[in-house]
Amino acid sequence: QVRFVESGGGLVQPGGSLRLSCAASGFVFNFYGMKWFRQAPGKERELVASINITGGSTIYVDSVKGRFSISRDNAKKVVYLQMNSLKPEDTAVYSCNRDGPIVSWGQGTQVTVSS
Repeated sequence: QVRFVESGGGLVQPGGSLRLSCAASGFVFNFYGMKWFRQAPGKERELVASINITGGSTIYVDSVKGRFSISRDNAKKVVYLQMNSLKPEDTAVYSCNRDGPIVSWGQGTQVTVSS
């Protein structure tokens, strides 16, 4: 079945960096664009970044432009989110998924930005 396993979150001070990973399985990875989402406490899930099949095209929500970078390794079936210059408002559970109708969600990875 379609499965996503996110990792790499943690507690980081403002201005710090983290690199998130999402291992995908259960589908042909390089047939799908991929996306990173986040959900902060009491807020709706938000699309943060997306990447096309080849990795040649990326899109970001305005609040993370210039700080976050999405990439993918089709051979490893992994999508990454490099997060730099982190802010307290980036605190959330981060999850990945593929383009198209949502079939399932992974457990996500918690990112907490605090001094």
